[in-house]
Formats: sequence, structure tokens, C-alpha cells
Amino acid sequence: MPKKYALVGTGGRAIFFYTAIVKDFAHTASLVAFCDTNQTRLDYANARLEGLGHPRIPTYLAFSNSTSTSTSTTGGFDAMIRETQPDEVIITTIDRTHNIYITRALELACNVITEKPMTIDAPRCREILSAVERTAKTVRVTFNYRYAPHNTKIHSLLGAGAIGTVYSVHFEWLLNTQHGADYFRRWHRDKRNSGGLLVHKATHHFDLVNFWLRSRPESVVAMGDLRFYGRENAERRGETRFYGRAFGGGEAARGDPFALHLDRNQQLKAMYLDAEREDAYYRDQSVFSDGISIEDTMGVMVRYRSGAVLTYSLTAYAPWEGFRVMFNGSKGRLEVEVVEQSYVNSGGEQSLEGALESRSILLRPHFGKPVEIEIPEGSGGHGGGDPELLNDLFGETPGDDPYRRAASHVDGALSILTGIAANQSMRTGQVVHVDDILKID
Repeated sequence: MPKKYALVGTGGRAIFFYTAIVKDFAHTASLVAFCDTNQTRLDYANARLEGLGHPRIPTYLAFSNSTSTSTSTTGGFDAMIRETQPDEVIITTIDRTHNIYITRALELACNVITEKPMTIDAPRCREILSAVERTAKTVRVTFNYRYAPHNTKIHSLLGAGAIGTVYSVHFEWLLNTQHGADYFRRWHRDKRNSGGLLVHKATHHFDLVNFWLRSRPESVVAMGDLRFYGRENAERRGETRFYGRAFGGGEAARGDPFALHLDRNQQLKAMYLDAEREDAYYRDQSVFSDGISIEDTMGVMVRYRSGAVLTYSLTAYAPWEGFRVMFNGSKGRLEVEVVEQSYVNSGGEQSLEGALESRSILLRPHFGKPVEIEIPEGSGGHGGGDPELLNDLFGETPGDDPYRRAASHVDGALSILTGIAANQSMRTGQVVHVDDILKID
């Protein structure tokens, strides 16, 4: 019998999951309900299901439901669980609410699949860990980058001792002026919602380092600023024309290459512009307006329990998208470069996050010639990781994965703790010991 799934949070990322269930995994997975704070988005999700040949499914408003007598803030969510009895709940809401739905789903005897980051701060993380221990249910965090063939290959090479003991890692991640800018248009721009890019985005990257090194962070020091986006920075560069949001922004918006025009894209219009009347959420805010509280330029240094030291850089306004990572070890050096295609998250039917333009892995052994490493082919988003992740989540019962790519609540916690510690270090100017924030045995 197919496993039953309910989904809460029907924004752009949700499409990835419910489309896959309906199109590719109907024999093993059944979608039974949608939940959101916005009925227009719920109706749009059902319309997409119908377009895929799937019947409409029940929808629930997260914070109220006429059939629910619950007075909790998740009344509609509770009603959904009670009435549709899913085996698992998929959570794709804004980051600051992940803990609410994770803990409630666990308490209602459901397992959980959650988008990254698992949550945004230590108190919320502690709440999730406690709920897992109390209920004995499971939480999976969807770290699709682990499944990309080049990232799995790095894991395999380092595990096999290709460069001996890893002493240091230099990791540079570049977000371009399409993808990077998008975080400054929407809810992510408020650090209270997302934890900033060192939590929301870099959770992927810090998880990869944990995964590659088979270790966990011990101490963190960081610096970061808002240097490119935001009105004040634009004014310093001589800009004089500003607008609050692209829709209705007039000539200033029409002439801005950073503007996102919701009315020009059927998906964005239906999901966000048409839904504004319910929640006043504006998806197309100017990246050069006031009210941005996240950084766009960040540098982090991390010491791991293995003894390795990471230097990490994240730039959100680069002219190309992708990453470079270098590992230095007792037997040589491993150099990786991955160039990804440009995209705008939730930006339309053709968007594909993390699709590849090029990739290379070069092994430089001590006293030997460099060796170009062959990388297995992959297709799909996140460097080919998306299809592998989806199959792991919704396919037939998988066999033993030698790479152990499935990420648990512990992996989710360890990935965000680096970013949480980095945020604290940026506030205080001090080195932060991860165990002082939250100790995980």
C-alpha cells in the first residue's frame, strides 16, 4: 500500500515534492492533503495537481479550520492530520515555522520530511530534538546536494584516503545576481524568518563539509556585512531612483535589471501576486529597498573535531553561480570546481536550481602528476542530486547506501549549528564553541 503524505507550505519549493509524488512515485506514495496559511496558494496547488491528472485533495488553513475545535496555533494542521491520517508530513513553510510543524507532526504520530534548514536557532532546534526523543518518530532533512554525483565522489575519495588526513578546507560559494538577489526580494531578507544566509543557504554547504569530513564543527568565528544590496549601499554607489516593489514600481522598476515582475510569469502571478490580498506577502520587493537584515558578504572559519580547519566564503552578488572547494591533506590536495546555471527560485516553469554547466575534480598527489577524476553523470536540479533524493524519499524501500546520504535530525542540527554559531560570532566578535550553543551527543 502506498505511504500517505500530507504537505504544509504550498509555495515554490512544495511543487518539487508534490509533482514528483504524483508523476513519478504514485505506486509507492499517495498525496492526501495540503495545508497553508493562504487559500489562494492552496487552490493553485490543487489546480496544478489537476493539470497532472490527479484529483484535487483536501486543503486546510494552518491556523484555523471550521471542523477543528482546537485552540492551538496549528488548529487546521491538527485537523488535517486527524482527518487524513498521513504517515509522513512534508514541511516546506518559511524557516522560522519549521519547528512548529515538525514538533506537532511528531506529537501526532507522523514522521517528518523537512526542507532545509531544519530550523533557524538553538531554542527551536532543542525543541525538535526533544520531540524526536519523546515520540521516537523520525525527521529527514532534504540535503539534496549530498546526492549530487560530484559531491558523493568527493566523499568517496576522501574516505578512501586519496589525500590522506585532511588538514584544511577552503570553500567558496557564489550566488549570482539572479539567484543571490532573490533572497533579498522575499521573506528571507528578514533574519527573523530565515536566520540569514549562513543558516538558510549555507546549511547545505556546512552539511557537505560535515558529510565529506565525517566530522562535526567544534568552534566558529565569522564576519559578515550587507555590502551590495539594500538602499544605503545603492545610495553610496550613486543610485537615486528607488521603489518598494516591482509591481506598481513604475519606471524605476521597469529599468531595474534586478526587478522581478510577477505579472509576467503565470506561476508567480498565480502563487504570489493573486494571493497577496490574503496575507500581504510581497514576493517582488526591491533588493535595494530598506528593511533588509541579512548579510550578502560572509566569511567563516571553523575548526572540526577531526582537527581540520575550514575557511568559507559566501557571496550573494557574483557574476556566476557555483562553488570551488579545495582540500589539503597529508598526501596531497583535491581541487573541485562546479559551475551551476542561473535561475530564479520559484521563478517559472523552466527554473531548475543547481543545474550544471561544468564540473571538475582534480587530484594532486604529493610527488605525482595531477589526475583528473572521472565523475558519474547526473541530471536534474542540485547538480543531479534531486532525482536521487526523491527516489530515496519516495521510491521503493532502498537498500543500504554505502555513502549514508540520508540526513537525520542530528545532521540537520549539526549543519545549522555552524551558521547559528557564525551569527553569534558576527554579533559578538568572539570565537564561539558549538557545544556552548547546543551540545549533541
